[in-house]
Amino acid sequence: MARTNEAPAPTLPRERATDGTALYVHLPFCAAKCHYCDFFSVAAEGHDRRPTVDAILREAELWAPSSPQTVFVGGGTPSLLDAGELRALFDGLESLTHFRRSAREVTVECNPESLDEAKAATLLELGATRLSIGFQALDEDALKLFGRVHDSAQAFEAYRAARAAGAREVNIDLIYAWPGQVLDAWLADLDRVLDLGPDHLSAYNLTFEEDTAFRRWLDDGTLPKPVEEVELAFFESTRARLGARGFGAYEISNFARNDLVAHHNVNYWRNGTYLGIGPSAVSKVGVVRGGNVKSVGDYVRRIRECGDARVWEEAPDALDRLRETWWLGLRLADGLSPAEARARAGYDLPTDPMEPVAERLRADGLLELRAGRYVLSATGLPLGDWVARKFLDA
Repeated sequence: MARTNEAPAPTLPRERATDGTALYVHLPFCAAKCHYCDFFSVAAEGHDRRPTVDAILREAELWAPSSPQTVFVGGGTPSLLDAGELRALFDGLESLTHFRRSAREVTVECNPESLDEAKAATLLELGATRLSIGFQALDEDALKLFGRVHDSAQAFEAYRAARAAGAREVNIDLIYAWPGQVLDAWLADLDRVLDLGPDHLSAYNLTFEEDTAFRRWLDDGTLPKPVEEVELAFFESTRARLGARGFGAYEISNFARNDLVAHHNVNYWRNGTYLGIGPSAVSKVGVVRGGNVKSVGDYVRRIRECGDARVWEEAPDALDRLRETWWLGLRLADGLSPAEARARAGYDLPTDPMEPVAERLRADGLLELRAGRYVLSATGLPLGDWVARKFLDA
């Protein structure tokens, strides 16, 4: 089925997510749309957010798992909601799923302009175990280029507020290799962030996604893209600096101290099952994947009328699921074995048709075989997306 907001309600049989399934909640409201962001979001000003919260809870009542293993509340900017809205959402989810007893990790995305000590304390009281703060950059010109509505001082204050409120796990998001960025300045900024003592860092090479301001500016020549050699220097220097500061690179763009990995995201990379609720949220339950409408008003209406806001769905066959399992799994530092890939994909034949692809890439020096598991080599790491595509295209 084509992925369009105009599609009729899907017709494949829908299952409630089984107990223990990972739960994602999408809150689309932001102070402003960032220029690089291709996630569905809307400016919060002028929106009554409570109907969306109520619809999310109704969707959870119908489809969410009991006792989810992880919960991730993203967006958008969940920290933009006021205390009353957050309490309604989290208490409602608790009554429906009992996540406070079951989840090993409950992550909430926050932006600096909407996270103070009181808000952080509210989130922790309501069950959050990890706060993820979107610094993105410390350079003030970069923040303006990105369309962010905070400055670097607010970012540092938000981190301190999270710790003062009692947050025991804090992630910081950063973007590097943006046009005009200087490597030495980036490494100095990275050190300033690491000096704060975060438990986890997500550091992403800037990408120019479709339907973003950055992509339009790239296409019309307004914004240049750094050359590959520059991006490679940023990639390698970032990993080296983080390694020297005690952060393990457990995924291409994610780093953790003391093994405090993002378990919810690891489930995605392992091609696990997950239930997404909220506008635009995507789910993978059983062999069926589907996504909700990318509209606040239509989402609320569909949930009220029929309890289902999906506008696209697909049921990939076992071979396609296997391709995707390799594509995702190779992002992780421990890679995967062919037997593991077949088990995750539900591919029940004794041989793996993707293994010859892996062997060709190993012969080219892009993969290595360690204790029966294929992993990206030092040469393959910066080409991880390209390597992964070889499995999708096989």
